[in-house]
Order: sequence, then structure tokens, then C-alpha cells
Amino acid sequence: MAAALNNPPASKHWTFADLMQFDETERYEIYDGRLISMAPSPDFYHQELAARLFLALAGFVRPRQLGRVVFAPLDVVMADDNTAQPDLLFIANENAGIIRKWVFGAPDLVVEILSPSSIRRDRQDKLEQYARFGVKEYWIVDPANRSLEILALRDKQFTVYSIAAETGSAESKVLAGLSVDVAQLFSE
Repeated sequence: MAAALNNPPASKHWTFADLMQFDETERYEIYDGRLISMAPSPDFYHQELAARLFLALAGFVRPRQLGRVVFAPLDVVMADDNTAQPDLLFIANENAGIIRKWVFGAPDLVVEILSPSSIRRDRQDKLEQYARFGVKEYWIVDPANRSLEILALRDKQFTVYSIAAETGSAESKVLAGLSVDVAQLFSE
């Protein structure tokens, strides 16, 4: 692999093929050809939340043999010039054909955990990108507000399907029967 990329040209229209030329320790996403750096790495609490959600998702999916659950970093190539690295993703068995060395297509469910540097990207750019490419369900985890929003795709737009903040549970539409208790998710 090539060395790390310093000062990428803003005028270039970036593609997944370009990403494959970078040093594998560098993390980037691409939104409509714009290169977005993923530095710095997530903090400890972010990763702890990701681990708790992975255990909840995998604990529901694996015994029922519903599909596959994985966590970042993993490139999800929805189009040549649209590549994301969701914090977690679920791919149903019937959609398993998108799994290769990376994921080439829209997962059934993606999870993004907000951090101060990612709020706009996760609530606007990724929301639009995931809807446009057909992700069926988008979970937005907000540690600052101790909330979990589960958005379901309807008519090419996300609408709130379930939400819980501080207390209560949020329920998945894609994984019917899966419920996440937010008090447990955000427990110290």
C-alpha cells in the first residue's frame, strides 16, 4: 500500500479504487466523490457502546441464523464514489451476496454512534447516503442525550420507527423482536 495521504486535493472526485491505494492504517469515507478523513479514532466510551450493541445484535441474530453482524472499520461500498464505515452493520441472509472482501451494496441495518466531530455527518450526510442507497434501518446512538433512535426506510426517506432516551427500549423493525434497553446500554 502507498504511504499515508497528506493534504488530499479537494478538487478530485474520489472513488473506492483510490481508497485501495492508501496506507491501510488511514481511514476515510467517500460521499459523492468527496474524501472524508475518519481521524481521530473513536474514544473509549464510543467503543464500549459499540461493543454492547454488537453483543445485543449478534446475540439476537446468531442463534436465529438471520444473517451477519460486523463492526468498523469495514468499507461499505454503496457506489464507486460512496463508501462508508458504519460503526456496526447487519446483513440478512437473503442479502449476503453483497459480502465479498468488503461489502458492496447496502446493508439491511447500520448503526452510527455520534461523537462531537461526527454529529453533522451522521445526522445529515450519512442519513441521506444510507437512504439513497436503500439501507432499510438506521440506528443513531446519541451518548450525550443517552438516546437511541431507530429510523426505518420508507419511500426512500428515513422516518422514526422507535426511539428511547434515558429509559425505555427502542425496537427494531428489520429485526422484529429485538429491543434495546437504553438504561442498560448507557449504564456506567
